[in-house]
Parts: sequence; structure tokens; C-alpha cells
Amino acid sequence: MDANALAPLRAIVVDDEPLARRGLEIRLAAHPDVEIVGHYGDGEAAIAGLRAQRPDLMFLDVQMPGMDGFQTLRAIPASEMPLVVFVTAYDHYAIRAFEASATDYLLKPVEESRLAQALVRVRQARAQREASGHCAHLLGLLGELSGRPPLDLDEALKPDALDLLRREEKLAVRDGGRTVRVDLHSIRWIDAAGDYMCIHTDGEAPNGNTLILRATMRELERQLDPQRFPRIHRSTIVHARRVVEMRPHTNGESFLLLDCGQELKLSRSHRDKLAMLL
Repeated sequence: MDANALAPLRAIVVDDEPLARRGLEIRLAAHPDVEIVGHYGDGEAAIAGLRAQRPDLMFLDVQMPGMDGFQTLRAIPASEMPLVVFVTAYDHYAIRAFEASATDYLLKPVEESRLAQALVRVRQARAQREASGHCAHLLGLLGELSGRPPLDLDEALKPDALDLLRREEKLAVRDGGRTVRVDLHSIRWIDAAGDYMCIHTDGEAPNGNTLILRATMRELERQLDPQRFPRIHRSTIVHARRVVEMRPHTNGESFLLLDCGQELKLSRSHRDKLAMLL
């Protein structure tokens, strides 16, 4: 048997919440082949610890103040990239992206059965010596979250990589098992209808086309440039360049007229968006 297969998995835990780090450590104690060699509360400390410890595995919180999980990944050279298991409180959209990219993740609060599944995948990846493939999955994840094809390493390591991705000309929306890609320039406005989002676009129909997808406003806002697609109401996003006229209404609200003839309300709580629309 390969001696490396019996070697413990040397792991670091990166999370800004001490209780979360401790909780994961307690659960990992049930897996004797995992040895925790470092705990870190932020991305910068994690990078330094990674270089000092050279772990096989990193449990990485996505949402951290300062340098978040994705920024931390971009700062790690491909040659030093360990296997990564995300620990996240992200919503269902991001979780589906992790799954689509074949990347392991743990949803807070961490369940013991899900941790065991993630460790099985980690062991398999190490046994098959797929570190380079895992790095490719991580790059694919960054592209997936941004609605782009998988990034190459040079793109992903650019400091402004995610900002550049936001300026891509496609919006990618996951809807069940499919991904729908929409040309940004064709979008007129987007509004919510219960658990669904209606994306109103240019099209062959007399009044354009409407895509109805199971998604949330937060999911779409994460991909869209807020300067180009400001939110004007709790349930409405508009393509700013499609606004041709604005007229005041009562109580500080306004009505926006789009180039397609549609009229939308700019709510009082979003009056700060006027400068983007005029």
C-alpha cells in the first residue's frame, strides 16, 4: 500500500469566528487521519500559515472581513494550493455553484455527516494526486460565480479579477439544473415575483421577452454592476441606460420611463440612485 495514503491529512482552519473554528476542530477529532496544524482568523494570517505549514488541506470560510475567502485563494500560488473545503453560510445559489464546480463545501452549522462526505472526497483527491485538477476546479468556481467560463490562473490572480468579471456582457442565472445566460445589453429591467425573478429583455415579441427564473434579487445583484444596473425598488432593478425620462411623484418617489415605454417606480429609499439614472 502507498505509504502516502496512510499519512495524516495536515489541515489548517481559516475562519474569523473562534467558535466556528473550535466547532470544526471538535468534529474533526472524530477523524484520526486529520491533523490540524494551524488555526487562522483572517486571509493574510492564513497565507502566512500556509507557507509555513505546507498543509494538505485548508478549511476556508468564504465570508470574512478584510480579505475574504476568494481573495485569499487568489493570493495563493497554484504550486502552493492545498486541497480546499469551503465553510460557508452562503445562500443556495453559491452552494449550487460549488456543486457544479465539483468543489467540496460545508454549510454552517457544520453537520458531522456532511463533514465525513467532504473528507472522503479529499482523501480520494489526494490519493489520485489531483491537486492540479483541484486548482482548476477552484478557478472554475470563481468563473461560475461570476457567470463566465472557467478562469485561467493568470486571470484569477489579478487583483481586480472579480471586478472585471462583473463587467462581462453576460448574466448567468441558475434555474434548477440549468444555467440561463442573458446578454446584459438586452436587459430592460428585472423585477421579483414571489420566489421568481422576471428578466425583461429585448426580443421578437411586440413587447420583448420575459424570462421567469427561480432566483433571488441578491443572486442577481451579486453579478450585476450596480452602476449599470441600480436597484430602484426592493423588488426592481433597472438597466440605467434604458431610462429616458424621470418625473417626480408623491412622498419623494419618482416614476422612470424606459425606452421601451415601460414605467417603473423609483422608491424613496432608493433616491440615492438618481445620479446614475439622469
